[in-house]
Amino acid sequence: MKHICIRMIALSALAIGVAGFLMTPAMAEVLKFHHDLPEDSAQHAAAVKFKAAVEARTGGDIEVKIFPSNALGNDVEATQQMQLGAIQGGIIPTAKLSSFVPALQLVDLPFMFPSPKVIHEVLDGPAGKELLATLDKVGLKGLTFWESGFKQFTCDHAVKSPADFEGHKVRVMQSPIIMEQFKALGANPVPIAFTETYNALQQKVVECQENPLVSITKMKFYEVQSDVIISNHAYLGYAFVLSKRWYDGLSAENQKILSDAAVEFTAFQREDTVRREAGYLATIKASGTNVTHLTPDELKVFQAATRSVHDMFAGKIGKELLDMFYTEISKHNQ
Repeated sequence: MKHICIRMIALSALAIGVAGFLMTPAMAEVLKFHHDLPEDSAQHAAAVKFKAAVEARTGGDIEVKIFPSNALGNDVEATQQMQLGAIQGGIIPTAKLSSFVPALQLVDLPFMFPSPKVIHEVLDGPAGKELLATLDKVGLKGLTFWESGFKQFTCDHAVKSPADFEGHKVRVMQSPIIMEQFKALGANPVPIAFTETYNALQQKVVECQENPLVSITKMKFYEVQSDVIISNHAYLGYAFVLSKRWYDGLSAENQKILSDAAVEFTAFQREDTVRREAGYLATIKASGTNVTHLTPDELKVFQAATRSVHDMFAGKIGKELLDMFYTEISKHNQ
């Protein structure tokens, strides 16, 4: 009888254990989210909002873990990990994606976009969606475009014309278009990792660089450059991408939640970028660094000098896609 009681207790415990296991919620899908800027940035602020929305709307089915400042590796390494599904998502500068999909470098063409309003209308419209769709073939799912905004020049000397770049070494991203842009200005482009740029400028390995105000300020490039030149000569956009391998394994409902949230917080991210830029400019000026604005006439000279870059890359980008962008830009620039 004693053995029978023990056996019944054991079976009861097993049943309770099985029931408990069955009642335990399934483990959440983890979305490791990469970006290259510090926590005090518009990108990170928008990522935090994205995280909260996704976790709430999926009822905890998806947990978003944000990794700022290249904590998971640089942009190219993170993209490769997304292709494998080891990293599930993030925002990647379009220039860094050009080695995976050449069409993405279209966004980085010099003097492509006349204003933020036109940029946003075009990237959020049919042309932008067409461009994001090119990512499918390399194992990425493009959802929307975030940004760091227009790029500015910084140098250890004043810049008023392309002649002021002649023979000077300029730090660039590993991007064919950006390298050719500076070659067209007579400069010597030198690809250097973003995280190593400050030291390269400080040690005079290079004399100039280009970046939006957020990067110039947060990375303190202005500390080791005498001049910041407001040129708005090109745009630094980020493609919001997910691992297609990971995304395709989700339910249709959760796929929609992710896509909707990414698009929903695009406006916030862009507005926060603009809001912060005034403070960045004030910080740079307060440091004693010279801040100058290129005049419309000076900008026309730069635009004419770099126009050949558009023609040079038309074939790689795809002439049909490029013409579509030109048409959309013209339509919205009224």
